[in-house]
Amino acid sequence: MAMVTNFFVGANSGEGFQNLFSEVVDLADTYDLMVLKGGPGVGKNTFMREIGRCMEAAGAPVEYLWCSGDPDSLDGVVLPSIRCAVVDGTAPHVMEHQYPAAVDRYVNLGRFYDLTAAKAAAEEVKEHTHAYKAAYQRAYRNLKAARQVELDTIAAVRETFDASKAERRTMGIIARELRRGGGEAGKTTRRFLGSLTHKGYIWRFDSVDALCPKVYELADSYELAGETLAQLHRAAEANGWNTIACMAPEDPRRMEHLLIPGLGLGFVTSRPDMEYGGKPYRRICLDAMTEPKNRARLRFQLRMTALLREEGMVALREAKTNHDALEAVYNPYVDFDGVRALAALEAGRLLSYLD
Repeated sequence: MAMVTNFFVGANSGEGFQNLFSEVVDLADTYDLMVLKGGPGVGKNTFMREIGRCMEAAGAPVEYLWCSGDPDSLDGVVLPSIRCAVVDGTAPHVMEHQYPAAVDRYVNLGRFYDLTAAKAAAEEVKEHTHAYKAAYQRAYRNLKAARQVELDTIAAVRETFDASKAERRTMGIIARELRRGGGEAGKTTRRFLGSLTHKGYIWRFDSVDALCPKVYELADSYELAGETLAQLHRAAEANGWNTIACMAPEDPRRMEHLLIPGLGLGFVTSRPDMEYGGKPYRRICLDAMTEPKNRARLRFQLRMTALLREEGMVALREAKTNHDALEAVYNPYVDFDGVRALAALEAGRLLSYLD
């Protein structure tokens, strides 16, 4: 059975749209990167699903990259065994080729639009496009407000965090788990494990369980685990282990989860809106290493953060409704048979690269 993993490279946050698309693949070590071009409803998701389906059927490992605007749609498919990938290269994550044809290339799905029919629907297209963009602007205003309150809460809790106790626990884990060398390149791949979406938070802990039979769960409601994960990451990297660093959607400089597939070892952060739900090898409660003051104030701030974030999700749902309406305008004017035929052709090309 093919190894299938699921991640995100785009996420919604208080800072707007967070973007790791430039890190989908390492172009220095990529054979073929297809960058899809074309507007709403043109069949980009259909194309990528067909690529993934064919490669899974052939037994090749497949990494699916899901869309934060619609977690049931794809932003990309990575095929590590043949150093190939296909990604959606349109806004808000526009990608341009760097080594045209030699490594990366455009696949223009826009040619499958019925141009005459689409132009006849121009006013309807403009209406839904403007409403879609306005909904996202409102979503990000609310998410920014929620994040500002949340940061105040985190700062208050960190004042009493016993960082030295956390470091002792971290050093113990490194001594037990990361002493031996891995013989790998010590390469880090950055991803998001999930995102806030119109459906609420979506986290792909299934990928953790697929790659890491042994999982340490860090119970952390206040973003206390960052330094612990950074230390573990440095130790893994220094000992020659490849890692997947899952960054925080609210701040992609901060790690939230660390996966070391070569060791089958994972470290995940767990909190009320991001619950691991699996059976960890060991659970470390970072929350217990704090003694926050003025708990009534903290509870109030947590409620305010949740209410503002819910307003953000309401706006994300409105954006999704308008995007669906936009796709519904275009769909009758798209040659989906042509899209599927092209996907089958490209899938055949990729299958020929398998050993």
